[in-house]
Amino acid sequence: MDFTPTEEQAAARDLAGEIFGDLSTPERLAAAGTGSDAELWKALCAAGLPGAVEDVGLLGLVLLVEEQGRRTAQVPFAASCVYGLLAVAAHGTAEQRGRLLPGLRDGTAVATGAFPARGGVVASAEAAPADGTTGAPAGGSTGALTGVVPWVPWLRDATEVLVAVRDPAPGGGHSLWRVRVADAEAEPVELTAPWAAGRLVLAGTPGERIGGEGAYDDVLASARTAFAGLQAGVCAGSLARAVAHTNEREQFGRPLAAKQGVQLRAADAHMDTEAIRVTAYEAAWRRDTGLPYGTHALTAAWWASEGGKRVVHAGQHLHGGMGADLDHPVHRHFLWGRQLDAYLGSGSEVLQEMGDLIAASGQEGMG
Repeated sequence: MDFTPTEEQAAARDLAGEIFGDLSTPERLAAAGTGSDAELWKALCAAGLPGAVEDVGLLGLVLLVEEQGRRTAQVPFAASCVYGLLAVAAHGTAEQRGRLLPGLRDGTAVATGAFPARGGVVASAEAAPADGTTGAPAGGSTGALTGVVPWVPWLRDATEVLVAVRDPAPGGGHSLWRVRVADAEAEPVELTAPWAAGRLVLAGTPGERIGGEGAYDDVLASARTAFAGLQAGVCAGSLARAVAHTNEREQFGRPLAAKQGVQLRAADAHMDTEAIRVTAYEAAWRRDTGLPYGTHALTAAWWASEGGKRVVHAGQHLHGGMGADLDHPVHRHFLWGRQLDAYLGSGSEVLQEMGDLIAASGQEGMG
């Protein structure tokens, strides 16, 4: 395996880093409050970065959202790319790709995802053709969705939401449905991180199916990989702030960074950050090369949860009393890290899921 970025991926990453660095400053973040930065989103779209994700793949997206995480940039970049652009490009029909991708590429359409699937949302297909494998409705089918999703990240910014639906029947699978936010009811909700979230209420809301069997598993694994990359950036930004602070702050005439306890804490945080990064890179690389990557995405998600929470706690702790200041920039990394810790499954949940997959594959091998 080779995680070395291509020239195209490196160029996109460097451009993203420049834009996030210039516009996602502590002062602008403080002014944005819990909302998104519309000017930053326009700059990213003007640079063509959402559309570039089609060409640079999931590994390229991981590299881009790392830069977003370093600055805790308040834009729906990761969500729109993974739940919109990549999902439609991989699983949409030719008609859906032609109709939906242009807006997602230029940023005039913004997608988010109601993930993972919850049993409280049901979809009823209307005169839908079967997909030829399970008798289930195929991609492009229309239907109506009913139910409530308690919180959806970036819903207040989105024009469309990819809703993951679990079939309530025993042994039922999952399906993906695109819903226009304008056709549903969205109520503002505040999360730990300022992700412009909302409560999604569906009451016979019209939707169209995206993809068939296997689409849900692929999009969920892609999302876990992308948001692990985002967590790697959040952790790297937190650690960079902690290193700068402990090198500048003196105690008894010596920098805090000279103390062995501080060095060990920072070293542990660095190793956790690198573990998150390399597992996200591997999962993304495997998807881009067409290799199985479900368990690798779970591994990345586990490190993003377990390692991520350790890193952002360390970053805040190494700032001493300043880390307890809610207005300090490092506290924003703490909030994002804790939100990502539980998003798309906590460490214990993804570990159980991985165990179930391993046990199932072992039973198949025995058979």
